[in-house]
Amino acid sequence: MFFIKKNRFVAASIAAVVLASSAPASIAATASGTLTISASVVAACTVVGSAIAFGAYTQSVVNQSGTITVLCTNGTTYNVGLDAGTGTGATVSNRKMSAAGGGTLNYALYRDSARTNNWGSTIGTDTQAGTGSGLTQTLTVYGQIPASQTPLAGAYSDTVTLTY
Repeated sequence: MFFIKKNRFVAASIAAVVLASSAPASIAATASGTLTISASVVAACTVVGSAIAFGAYTQSVVNQSGTITVLCTNGTTYNVGLDAGTGTGATVSNRKMSAAGGGTLNYALYRDSARTNNWGSTIGTDTQAGTGSGLTQTLTVYGQIPASQTPLAGAYSDTVTLTY
């Protein structure tokens, strides 16, 4: 009798498996839609200049250089210009540092190491043009204090504004 009960249990288990496997498969409904993705990239630039420290002037030509760091969105064109500075009577071709005691010291800023291409603020004439790459680009500013000036003793300075 034990044998018969065991067979009934096995038979019932097999029947349950057969019924479960022969049950109709449930079909899930599918649907589709869209997801819209968008972004915008703004054409922008950041321009930062370093200090140019000429050091001591002793009536001889003094050359020094500094840098301008330009960071523009990839493909964005720029024109970096330098104004005349804050010295009284200064122009972009003859800038003037001033001292607290009232003296002035002339100097110039150039786009090339030979110091022949003045760096001013007229686009297409004396600015430095380029195209942003999305990475930092460095421009060199070449400065020069001409010889044979007779300034008063003192500490001279000027502030030049960068435009782009």
